[in-house]
Amino acid sequence: MNEDGAHIHDEDSSRPSGDEETLQERTNRRWVELLQEVRVAQTGVQILLGFLLTVAFTPRFPELSPLDHQLYVVTVVLGAAATGALIAPVSFHRLLAGQKMKPELVQAASKLVMIGITLLALTIVSALLLLLRVATGNVVAHWTVLGVTAWFAVCWFVIPARMRSKAERRRERRREERGRGKQSG
Repeated sequence: MNEDGAHIHDEDSSRPSGDEETLQERTNRRWVELLQEVRVAQTGVQILLGFLLTVAFTPRFPELSPLDHQLYVVTVVLGAAATGALIAPVSFHRLLAGQKMKPELVQAASKLVMIGITLLALTIVSALLLLLRVATGNVVAHWTVLGVTAWFAVCWFVIPARMRSKAERRRERRREERGRGKQSG
């Protein structure tokens, strides 16, 4: 396992046993996969931020309560921060290209993408709270947002974490079985 918790081999079950990737192959594969993930997240956060930026110029905006104005500012700042974190890997790549730092680049970019995804979830939840407060003006908004927040946590973080944990246990069992097989052989 490397410093960011990923295994150097055995990540792709379609690879035949014993056909491990080199560090360079793995790094290149992880970079390409990361860029694909960033493309999806960037599109969503940029569209959301674009809509959020226009809200302040709508006729109804001055009618919002001071609390809703503050919530709006928090939402826009979260969206801007998410955008910054999700676009950062592009800047990293431009500044570090040719420096033979791709493993470090992938590791740092991966962390920024996780931060960006977390900020995106918070932006969506905050925007939903603002929208539901304006639309309903009652406590239902808070309970609905709490449910949506839990749903995001489960879908975006809990399920992948459980899957990773199960995969790590399976790999550990296989290593132990191979170790016992070598000892008895």
